[in-house]
Amino acid sequence: MPTVGLVFDILKFAIHDGPGIRTTVFLKGCPLNCLWCHNPESKDGRVEISYLPAKCVGCGACVAACPRGCHRLADGMHIYDRTACERCGACAVGCYARAIEQVGRLREVGEVLAEVLRDRPFYETSGGGMTISGGEPLAQFGFTRELLARAKAEGLHTALDTSGFAPQARYAELLPLVDLFLYDIKTTDPARHLELTCQPLDLIHANLRFLSDSGARLFLRCPLVPGVNDSDAELAGIAALANDLAGVEEIDVEPYHPLGVSKAGRMGYAEGYSAPIPPTAYAQDLTTKIAALTTKVVRRS
Repeated sequence: MPTVGLVFDILKFAIHDGPGIRTTVFLKGCPLNCLWCHNPESKDGRVEISYLPAKCVGCGACVAACPRGCHRLADGMHIYDRTACERCGACAVGCYARAIEQVGRLREVGEVLAEVLRDRPFYETSGGGMTISGGEPLAQFGFTRELLARAKAEGLHTALDTSGFAPQARYAELLPLVDLFLYDIKTTDPARHLELTCQPLDLIHANLRFLSDSGARLFLRCPLVPGVNDSDAELAGIAALANDLAGVEEIDVEPYHPLGVSKAGRMGYAEGYSAPIPPTAYAQDLTTKIAALTTKVVRRS
């Protein structure tokens, strides 16, 4: 039986997910619940329904399509009852205005790989390849492992974007299949990490050290949010962590953006952390401060 995974997006011509031009495969499911998550549609490991009222034209196609009566029109307003929804996606199929969309689709490894391979010429000329992201790709370990193995068999450069929150044995199994780990570090303070992500930091640090000691290539990806995890002490902690690990080659500073707020609303979630987009100078200042504390390459993503 073919291996399938729940994929919510495949991004072509990605230039921020590893070297060169890449195709990034986004998988659903994540064990963390980060305060500022910019991909809230990735958290739940199941199919979900996104609804954007601004696109609704009130045609009633979803009302006719839904087998459980979750959609209705009243006084010119579209009302969607998520409590009865079984996420079958029938409403999304019928919505020609695309106000309703299904987030997540089961796809076979071979089908996804075929889509990735279409851009092989761009990978070869730019030094790019395939990146698997999420969510947390190791939450769908079997799919991730097979997709990486088959991509490597095709000679592709592979990168894995990970939160680090997964059993160490899974990282050990993937070591021969991953050319570059893009490793998320939200903070180096254990208490703060638990507060911001709802998960402890010790497993993440242990896996990071394991990968470094095992000879893996690592880029630290550091999402920095104004007034949340961007203090001088936080920046010093990131630099110190990188300095202590031979496998860490680069620190990528990822300044906050509020894209996750509107997406959370479409998914029916309570809107999370929201703040103004920081100016360009803000990200450059953080990059400069970290660079002064380490010999590693520091870049603004």
